[in-house]
Amino acid sequence: MPPEITPLGKFLRKLRIDRGEILRNMAERLNVTVSFLSAVETGRKTMPSKWNSDICREYRLEGSDADAFTKAVAETTPIVELRIRELPAESRTLAVEFARRINSFSPSQRKRLGEFMKGGK
Repeated sequence: MPPEITPLGKFLRKLRIDRGEILRNMAERLNVTVSFLSAVETGRKTMPSKWNSDICREYRLEGSDADAFTKAVAETTPIVELRIRELPAESRTLAVEFARRINSFSPSQRKRLGEFMKGGK
C-alpha cells in the first residue's frame, strides 16, 4: 500500500501543478533530492524548518497562499524546532515562555495572538 500524502504534500503538489513544475524542479529549487522531497510529501521525512522561509521566498507566497502553507505545515509537522541561541535574551525568554504556556491560552487569546502575528491589531 503506497504511503498517504500529508496536508503539506498536497499543498506542495498543488503548488507545483499551479506553477507548471514537476517534482524534480521543486527539489532543485529547494536544494534537495527528488526522493527526499517525495518522502516529505508522504510523511516519511520531516520538512526542514528552513523550508518555511525558502518556499515562501522561492514561490512568492503571500496572503491566503502563505496562510494555506502555514496551515499545511501545522497539520503535518509533529515538532516545531526553534533555534534561539542567536536571539537576544528577551526574545529567548519570550520563546521559552510561549512554549510553556501555549496550551493554557483560551480560544479568544489564541485568536487575538493569531491576528497579532498576522499583523492585525
